[in-house]
This record gives sequence, structure tokens and C-alpha cells, in this order.
Amino acid sequence: MAIPPDWLEEFEAAARRPLEQRMKYAFIKTYKPVLDDAPFRAFDTMEDYRRWCEENLPDWLGYGRV
Repeated sequence: MAIPPDWLEEFEAAARRPLEQRMKYAFIKTYKPVLDDAPFRAFDTMEDYRRWCEENLPDWLGYGRV
């Protein structure tokens, strides 16, 4: 499969950027409802954590049981 020229051009331009700049833009901060609303949470057991996730987090975050 051939790499489209515009993709290759974008990759090469990104590769020339300094590592610090690449790291700065490599991670996208996305607000996650409920999870980001407290500085931390602690649970006594994994079962407590899983139950909390099921009861408090939206399904689309993917923390529910399968």
C-alpha cells in the first residue's frame, strides 16, 4: 500500500520538530465526567472500585463490566 504524499509530508514535518514540542502536542486532554471531578478516589477492594464505576460512570467511558 502506497503512503499518500500529503500524509508523508505531514509525518516528515512532524519528525523535524523538537522532541519537547512533539511531546507537548502528543497528548490531548479530554474531560471525563465524574472521573475528573475529584482529585483522587481510594477503594478498599477492586470489587468496590468496579461497583463504583458501574454506578457512577457513563457507559461510553468504557469502565463497565462486559
